[in-house]
Amino acid sequence: MTTKSTRREKLSFDDPQALQALCGSNNARLKLIERTAGAQVHLRGNEVTIEGDDAAAETARAALEQLYDLALAGKALSSDDVVRAVKLLQGDAGGNPGAAGVSIRSVFGDTILTPRAGRPIAPKGAAQKAYVDLVRSNDIVFAVGPAGTGKTYLAVALAVRALLDKQIRRIILTRPAIEAGERLGFLPGTLEEKIDPYLRPLYDALHDMIEADKLERFLSDDTIEIAPLAYMRGRTLSGSFIILDEAQNTTPEQMKMFLTRMGFDSKAVITGDATQTDLPRGQKSGLRDAIELVAGIRGIGTVQFTDQDVVRHPLVAALIRAYDQRDRARFDAREARDAAEGRAEPRDAREPRNASDARDRADDRPPPEAPAAPEAPAAPGDGSATERGSGSP
Repeated sequence: MTTKSTRREKLSFDDPQALQALCGSNNARLKLIERTAGAQVHLRGNEVTIEGDDAAAETARAALEQLYDLALAGKALSSDDVVRAVKLLQGDAGGNPGAAGVSIRSVFGDTILTPRAGRPIAPKGAAQKAYVDLVRSNDIVFAVGPAGTGKTYLAVALAVRALLDKQIRRIILTRPAIEAGERLGFLPGTLEEKIDPYLRPLYDALHDMIEADKLERFLSDDTIEIAPLAYMRGRTLSGSFIILDEAQNTTPEQMKMFLTRMGFDSKAVITGDATQTDLPRGQKSGLRDAIELVAGIRGIGTVQFTDQDVVRHPLVAALIRAYDQRDRARFDAREARDAAEGRAEPRDAREPRNASDARDRADDRPPPEAPAAPEAPAAPGDGSATERGSGSP
């Protein structure tokens, strides 16, 4: 049985303001680093003492040094960012072991956009950084994963950045107008007012990133267009950044229609959560279909987010895990039940495949034979069916 060696080291920090930003109020962020890294961290004056096994102490040391450098550069980090930074150094941010060795600055310092009001928009983990890099280097990117992982928000930020840098001429944001398990019924107003509830999340993201007067101008002259997916049919979109949101609610035919709209000098980002489709039961999602189809095509990238990448309230990740476990258990139970039924009644080539087939075969099947009755003597001149042939009786 091997015992882990304990490591102890001290770090000195010269800038009191940066050190205060690193530690947080009542050393709350130091405690987060301690809890996440698994090493003891103590502050005395301008010195921080780290104690723990080699791996935990190394993670805590790297986190403190790199977060201090960001604080020196004036980078504001929330408590949630600190936890994500430590996990990034541990190599399990987003469940990605390949994240080990990636610096905090390379991820958190990759600013996409800095709104006039609010914090700079940048990746918050290894999976988001991979997503941003994929969008920059590919013409089509599929981003798949649970709600709250920043799929749509980062795509909109990248689109706005490309528009402001004049890399594109237009931004087109679209999503299928499918109700999420509800029936909204008749909606009064103009067509724009009717579809507005479906597209509201896209408007919310834009309002976070662009000043109100400039956004109104962009929307009025169609520099930014927000429309339901049905409006894409028959168009060729060149010089555009196109985002299809909630793609799990597309049919394979709709997805094909969307993907074939791309013209030259355009990018397309398709986002969705394959586990939350609102399509009718039995209808295959166009998102799943497309990901299977495009695998291996050069110029098309795919990133898979997990509950570890959720950047909303920590309870959101816990809820996603709970729902996934419940749904997985139901699926396994259904599969086991189907398999048991299949063993109990093996099907052959003549067995009906569905209820309609069963009814059709029942119509063709002769009625069950009645118990044989004693034969009566044949009447004179009474011939059999063979004797009568095909003529009328």
